Amino acid sequence: MDHFAGFDRILRLLLNRTAELQIFGPPGLTDAVEAKLRSYTWNLLDETSEDFSIIAAEWNLKDELTRSRFKARNKFARDPLGVEALASRRLLMEPDFHVEAIELDHGIPCLAFAFQESLRVNVHKARLDGLDLPVGPWLTGVKQLVRSHADPGTIITIPGRRDMKLGDLLSAKVLVTGPGERICYATDLAFTEPNLSRLLALAEESDYLFIEGGFLDEDEDIAASRRHLTASQAGNIAAAARAARSVPMHFSPRYLGREQLLLDEFQKGLTAGLAIRFSG
Repeated sequence: MDHFAGFDRILRLLLNRTAELQIFGPPGLTDAVEAKLRSYTWNLLDETSEDFSIIAAEWNLKDELTRSRFKARNKFARDPLGVEALASRRLLMEPDFHVEAIELDHGIPCLAFAFQESLRVNVHKARLDGLDLPVGPWLTGVKQLVRSHADPGTIITIPGRRDMKLGDLLSAKVLVTGPGERICYATDLAFTEPNLSRLLALAEESDYLFIEGGFLDEDEDIAASRRHLTASQAGNIAAAARAARSVPMHFSPRYLGREQLLLDEFQKGLTAGLAIRFSG
């Protein structure tokens, strides 16, 4: 049930806004979205409603992504948008980043995701101050120009200051670039060799790894029966991935008020490194 429980809250927050929400998932996603939307009565929606829509993007776990649109102005009737051929596991491509996915086994297919920034661009505040330039929204546009490798001669309009060329800002080292940040998210997976192999390939040397670790070692059999990880196993995986920062999550409610025990076992697994014993 927790696989889809958050959908209603997102829907309630966005329903009366002009926005587009994209949802990516494994086979069955579109039917699930449609079933959720059809469970409500949309008598207050018509063509004058806010232009809110949901795009369900269903990955066939191979090389195709099938999209369908559900528009508020159409009372969320299903509108197929067609099939997109994929050349890789990158499900979403944007100028500044992409998102890739892998299939994990949780008894059913479950996806893990990696957000990969194209290029990290930071502002060097001291050098900005040295040029007597203000902090403000204009810097967001400058960062986008840097990520897109814009012409250094591009003119930058700075509120309350003289215009400058992008190249001049770069020469003054106001903007510092580096490898793009990588953030991985993995939850609902069994502790198996195939899962481990796929996840390590996705999360290797990531900047952040958010990983489920919801059971104590003493309840390892329960975790296995539900196809979940223990906190210690999650720590082992994070260590093997050499993630710069790792965050355990998705704790079982059986440990309500005792979450520190899970955090402690995760840390022990992280410190011990990869010490994996598969039971079958």
